[in-house]
Amino acid sequence: MSPAHQHEDASLNSARSSEATLAQPAPTPPQLVALRATIDNLDAVLVHVLAERFKCTRQVGELKRDLDLPAADHQREAQQIARLEALARDSGLDPVFAQKFFNFIVSEVIRHHEAIKEGA
Repeated sequence: MSPAHQHEDASLNSARSSEATLAQPAPTPPQLVALRATIDNLDAVLVHVLAERFKCTRQVGELKRDLDLPAADHQREAQQIARLEALARDSGLDPVFAQKFFNFIVSEVIRHHEAIKEGA
């Protein structure tokens, strides 16, 4: 092999080695793996708790339909917001975030109650 070809081969091998090094992600630190596993478990808990909550609010919607009550109860919602903001503060959670999260859930519940009332 000529010296020129040897140099080309060496350059190619060096480039491939650099690409291989760049393509392989660094190993994930064990502490990060553990924290992510905990987050995954908590996400599963949230989903299951929300599912249970919506099963219960569905029953509330059916009862409201049967009693011909409105889907929304603004007085109850205001009480819940105040209670959840206090819980959030006591738990070290941003109360503004907690209120936004609760408002989203309540809007979905009301939407479900209206659908139940309409017979959907």
